[in-house]
Amino acid sequence: MSEPERIIALTRAVYDVANDKIQAIKKVTGTTRILSLNALIEATRAGDAGKGFAVVANEVKNVSHNIDSITQSLEGELSATIQDLMVLGETLVQQVRGSRLADLALNMIEIIDRNLFERSCDVRWWATDSAVVDCLVHASPEAVAYATKRLGVILDSYTVYLDLWIADASGRVVAIGRPDRYARAIGTDVSQEGWFKDAMATRDGSEFAMADIAVNPGLGNSLVATYATAIREGGEVQGKPVGVLGIFFDWQPQAETVVKGVRLRDEEKARTRCLLIDRQHRVIAASDGVGVLTETLDLRDGPAMGSYVDVAGNVVGYALTPGYETYRGMGWKGAIVQAPREGGH
Repeated sequence: MSEPERIIALTRAVYDVANDKIQAIKKVTGTTRILSLNALIEATRAGDAGKGFAVVANEVKNVSHNIDSITQSLEGELSATIQDLMVLGETLVQQVRGSRLADLALNMIEIIDRNLFERSCDVRWWATDSAVVDCLVHASPEAVAYATKRLGVILDSYTVYLDLWIADASGRVVAIGRPDRYARAIGTDVSQEGWFKDAMATRDGSEFAMADIAVNPGLGNSLVATYATAIREGGEVQGKPVGVLGIFFDWQPQAETVVKGVRLRDEEKARTRCLLIDRQHRVIAASDGVGVLTETLDLRDGPAMGSYVDVAGNVVGYALTPGYETYRGMGWKGAIVQAPREGGH
């Protein structure tokens, strides 16, 4: 239990103890009033002999009423004060918890950014490989075969990719790195794909294109993060575009490693969802595996990083991608939604 939550627990304990004692006092004063009433009745029956005892009984009755009045005042003031203290404590807990969840969300998106920055470097580097360039410039069966072999070698070393595709200027895929696995991709027309058109429109070899997370039918309907850049004559930065290199990052297992690796306490795990969401707030990764590409998170607008309590009482922490080095990010966010514990905070 964190310190702010311990404060609330102690406050509740103090309230429970005080309330129990107040109820005990009320019980005693109630008994005292009954005894004083019985004493007055007996004093009345005794006549003159009981007058002195009647005075004492009345005083006992008055003291009982005074104690009862003080007890009621104490109960009201104590209850209001402790309720205010508990509200303040719960607000503090929400702020502390929200800040922590926002920090964890930022850590998630930073890990993704650093990972995807490397992907942006890979595609620009590999597009200058002589085998990749010659595949389109010479377009001979031998050049295509060598490029295929070269792509396969790259894939053997970079296991985070499903495949690498070389498409000519018309958008036809002419070579891939795993023809034994994704043979149907060869000859595919990708000319209308956003990543292809954006890559062909790059100004020079320092630029690249990235598509939103999507299902790729040519890769067994796997979820992919697609990076692409133009393949240029001579592999030169300012060379004329002769086609496009598209690389397909195996998104699902890599993203799941990030969202499932968030450092949560054991008691938090069952009631916490760690999510990555895109610019449209579409869920693109979830620690519980639910809603990927089908759920939109109703994330409240706010600063680049923050937290709040939603209408269901969940604490939500989020952080916008800060980018990494030359990679500006895709406008994605990390988000963590944590339900309250049973029985309160």
